[in-house]
Amino acid sequence: MQNPAPFTGTPGKVIALHLNYPSRIAQRGRTPEQPSYFLKPGSSVSASGTPIERPAGTELLAFEGEIALIIGHSIRRVTPEQGWAAVSGVTAANDFGVYDLRYADKGSNLKSKGGDGFTPLGPTVINATDIQPDALRVRTWVNGALVQNDTTAHLAFGFGRLVADLSQLMTLEPGDVILTGTPAGSSVVQPGDVVEVEVDAPTAPGAPSTGRLVTPVVAGSIAMAEYGAGPKIDDLQRAEAWGSAKAAGLPTKTLLTDELKAKINSVGTATLSSQLRKRGLNNVSIDGLQSTRPSVRLVGLARTLRFIPNREDLFISHGGGYNAQKRAFDSLRPDDVLVIEARGETGTGTVGDILALRAQVNGAAGLVTDGGVRDVAAVTALKMPTYFANAHPAVLGRKHVPWDTDLTIACGGAAVQPGDVIVGDADGILVIPPHLIEEVVADAIEQEREETFIAEMVAAGEGVDGLYPMNAKWKGRYQQWLQ
Repeated sequence: MQNPAPFTGTPGKVIALHLNYPSRIAQRGRTPEQPSYFLKPGSSVSASGTPIERPAGTELLAFEGEIALIIGHSIRRVTPEQGWAAVSGVTAANDFGVYDLRYADKGSNLKSKGGDGFTPLGPTVINATDIQPDALRVRTWVNGALVQNDTTAHLAFGFGRLVADLSQLMTLEPGDVILTGTPAGSSVVQPGDVVEVEVDAPTAPGAPSTGRLVTPVVAGSIAMAEYGAGPKIDDLQRAEAWGSAKAAGLPTKTLLTDELKAKINSVGTATLSSQLRKRGLNNVSIDGLQSTRPSVRLVGLARTLRFIPNREDLFISHGGGYNAQKRAFDSLRPDDVLVIEARGETGTGTVGDILALRAQVNGAAGLVTDGGVRDVAAVTALKMPTYFANAHPAVLGRKHVPWDTDLTIACGGAAVQPGDVIVGDADGILVIPPHLIEEVVADAIEQEREETFIAEMVAAGEGVDGLYPMNAKWKGRYQQWLQ
């Protein structure tokens, strides 16, 4: 066995994997079918002990402790079995990223993860011939506290497969580095913190280790210029950077408690509609749609997505990559209902089976679009209801450009704001202002109780004059009936 050698040199390519560890996949709420990657520039590589600068004006610098594979010789189109043999060594890596800039990357991660010093590697390299790829461990400490601890025993994508996959389309050259994903525990660090990452093979003879890769965090002092995308964050980015809404200090209490949802589900939309009408709200129904699951009740809080009419140049700039549509579906959480403004355009699809499945996996309550749906059979097979105008096989770009999320939109003739309460059943879909929901539901429950009494009286042969609605005499009998 050879002793670990110091890491030296600047890789020609640094290729990073998005998701691989089951713990991280569970945390993110999405399971990749195939590996997906992004590039980091060689200039982002730094040595152990080199400080990383959190850019001035940013808030969310996050670490990701990882295992880095170092390619030993030039390869092209190798098999997974041959892939591991092309790895000369492994070392510790830290895939730093600034979540404040993710929106500007459109999925490339170039600005958010490509800065100088954003890929510390080292301090030493373990010879690959001395270890088994499924017997490695990666650990990360922040200010001496262990925050990540996982092994390669159950990765979604083995190391040989990653090397083989990348070699299908590009020549991997000596010194190229592949970052293999991070486990759960990645979070935000502040200036003054010290992050350490270590990779070892605890069951191999001699338990070889890379030693600790040390990165102090310092504050940047030069503000980003206005001629490029500047920092911009929202609660979704805070939650993803910290690892959870709770860790980010965000409110986790929901308006829709289990008790309130049960009350909402105890009354029909027809009754809720009449209560809204009594309060002067007549234009709160999303009209003209059908449901994939008409027998399934829909209750949730609105999240919104807006499509604009297709224009070729705008679709080029906004339709590809990690566009507004993909961001919206990725960000859905339990109790969310994604409401889509498609302008009533029925000549193309606005959602298909993959994105609908993504919504269901994330725990979303349902989808509402006043446009078309592709893959209707597959979408109908999901447990989550989807309300839509019609089925259509065409893709999004035929009629729409995905433009923006979480803003006031129009859908099926109704105005919808983020946070509105959406209630749907076989009679239709209602948009209820959140500040009214408790009193509307309470009065709707009382209305249905009264109507149950009235129905019993009609069934017993009573006429409706004075009974429906009830006059003073019948109200007295109703009070006796309640007792």
